[in-house]
Amino acid sequence: MSSNPISRVRAKGDALSIGFVLGRASAFALRERVLRTEEYRVLEARWRGSDYLKALESAARTAYPRFVREIEGIAAGAEQDFETVFLWNCRGDLRLPEDVSPATKAVAATGCTSLLIPAEGDGPAAIAHNEDGAAELLGTCLWVEVAPDEGPAWSSFTYPGMLPGHTFGLNEAGLVQTINNIRTHDLQPGVPRQIIGRAILGARGLDEAVEILKRKDRASGFHHNLGEAKTRRLASVEAPGSGCAVREVFSPRAHANHLLFAEFDGLEQTITPSSRDRQEAADRMIAEGKLAAGAEAMLFDETTPIYKNGSDNSLTLATSVFALFPDRIEWRVHAAPDERDVLSGTMRVV
Repeated sequence: MSSNPISRVRAKGDALSIGFVLGRASAFALRERVLRTEEYRVLEARWRGSDYLKALESAARTAYPRFVREIEGIAAGAEQDFETVFLWNCRGDLRLPEDVSPATKAVAATGCTSLLIPAEGDGPAAIAHNEDGAAELLGTCLWVEVAPDEGPAWSSFTYPGMLPGHTFGLNEAGLVQTINNIRTHDLQPGVPRQIIGRAILGARGLDEAVEILKRKDRASGFHHNLGEAKTRRLASVEAPGSGCAVREVFSPRAHANHLLFAEFDGLEQTITPSSRDRQEAADRMIAEGKLAAGAEAMLFDETTPIYKNGSDNSLTLATSVFALFPDRIEWRVHAAPDERDVLSGTMRVV
């Protein structure tokens, strides 16, 4: 039996119906794992019923009411009230109290490592990603495949009770997205970053996705790795709450969990030792030609900090590799170095 089962869930229909299926599939893990974590409990104590949380909800409903409807469906399927699930989906937009434990601070700042690999000749471009998260979430996450009434079909890895779009995923328009957490200090009332990540799963191309990230009413942000199958274009987009910087990618590069672009040199952010060490290791390995052995050779290398085994209160929950061809995306998901290709498939571009 796998130590890290990843459940495959299919949903279709309107936003409420989709959310309900996702909520029902993650109800037990949300109740027994997520809502018992210190992170959730301290966020709830500080922010439930607050004007700030209401401002985030108002901004989300104004900008993307359909995706708020999906959160309403998740809450109904999980048999939780809406505010509980919405607050969990705003975890990155809300400041933690200063007196939380070091372990919870570490988990809140945890992140992932992504690789962007441009096409060579007629070959595919590729995006690969380690999804790192709290140890409590190991074995609780879902791979969801969705055929919505509105917008392109899409698939995504997601956490219990969370709106998909904050980890890694793809859609039938040929767009791939992987996410790296960042911890900038420019939080502001606005559209939650979880909603923004979900919106990109509905984008019909890279340019449309970038326009979403250029919105000036975002509450906070992520680093987004974006790929477009039809053109094999890749882009690295740093999008904290107060700005957006885009770099098209023409040579292999990696990104961990802090801002790298000069545009944000003056922006205060939390850079964890883990993020700094993983960025340095990945840059070094790329320079040494490690990618010649494949993306997994880097992402699974346990002689570096890139693959997380729990030593810093977080684990690599899944690893994904997307190969972008003009007419299709070939994808695979690994549960662990010794549990490869637990999920895989081909999404045709329409």
